[in-house]
Formats: sequence, structure tokens, C-alpha cells
Amino acid sequence: MPWFHPSGGLIYHLRAWRYSQGLWRPFHQQLHRWLQGWQPPEQHLVLLGPSGGYALSPAFLGRFTRITLVEPDSLARYILRRRFPHVRFETDSTYDLTGNQGFAALGQRFPDAAFLFCNLLGQQLQGQDRNQDRAAWLSRLEPGLSGRHWASWHDLASAHRPPDEMSPYSLEAAVALEDVLGHFWHGGVLNINDHTCAGIAPRVPRKYAIWPLLPSQYHLVEWLESP
Repeated sequence: MPWFHPSGGLIYHLRAWRYSQGLWRPFHQQLHRWLQGWQPPEQHLVLLGPSGGYALSPAFLGRFTRITLVEPDSLARYILRRRFPHVRFETDSTYDLTGNQGFAALGQRFPDAAFLFCNLLGQQLQGQDRNQDRAAWLSRLEPGLSGRHWASWHDLASAHRPPDEMSPYSLEAAVALEDVLGHFWHGGVLNINDHTCAGIAPRVPRKYAIWPLLPSQYHLVEWLESP
């Protein structure tokens, strides 16, 4: 992870230091409710891209007896351990989800684990084309982890215009991104950054919330979990 990339590295950690206890707090509270409702039976959890764990809680992590980090950012791993000193983390920082080590290989590598994608799927990963490569990659998530327990929160889109609706939203299956955006932004001109991950696991129920990353930047976040 580059040190000054806005979605990770030093810039993101500085934003977390500034906003975690204020601007980000309502979204993190919603995320904690989602995590509280996710009850995989496994005692081993693999965290994929957790950064410094700013959205995680001791209560959630304490449900597992073994936790493996797949996080390439060494600063993030350091911060995560400092934030949760009583949690013993294992590290697998070399795993490459975008190469030959894809989702199916992930399940084979950790046969006893549940998987939590921590705002990873909506990020541009190294070596990926913005559209075609990512679409093909994301389409392999559900079949690759078939029969395994996984969950993900990820960015669907971001915009500078404040939403008209901030309350969480739920759907029984995927719909067009425009329809989801229309729930939160009512009419008018809306310029978005499409994070190109709409329609993952299309038949799975999904939940949505708004994350104000900055005072003038709003992210539409989707929550999914395996059936």
C-alpha cells in the first residue's frame, strides 16, 4: 500500500485519527450492528484489509479464538495491534487476492476460517483494470467461497453532494446501482465515483449505509454476508 494513497497508508491513518470519534462514529456504530448480527460458527477469523481496525471492536474480535490478518500495510498492522493489545493476531501479509491466489485459493489456504472483507472489495487493488478485470475478479467471490462463511462491507459509490437520506437501507437482492443511489440522493445532478463492485452475489440480501469519509465526501457502503 503506498504511504500516501488516499484509501490507505498514512493519509487514511491521519483521517482516522481526526474523524474516528466524531464524523465517522455514526457509520461505525451501524457497522458494529451489522457485525453483531453476523454469527459464523468458525472460531478462526481471517480479516482481509482491516487497516488499523478503526471500524472493529473488542467485543467482535473477542468472539474468535484465532484471528489472521491479510493486510499489506505494515503501519496498519502496527496500529491494529496497538488498538487491540489483548488480541493475538497472526499475520499473512503476502497473500495476493488479485493474482493466482484468488478467492477459491483463499478458502483452501484457511480451511477452518470465516472471512471478513474490511472495505476491501470496493478499493482499486494493484494490477487491476478499473472495469473489466475487477468485474471478472469480483464475480469469482461467491463461487470461490461457496459453502464458506464470509461477509463484506465495501464502497459502492462516493459523491461530494450530501445525501438527502442518511438512514440505513436494506434489500432482498441486488438492484441497479442507480436505484440504490436514488434512495439516498433525491433528484438533481449527482456526480459519483463508481467503485465498480455493484451486483456482487446478486441473490443475497444486502444492507446499505452512508459513511461521510470527509465533511464533503460521502460514501455509499454495502454490507453482504454469505447465505
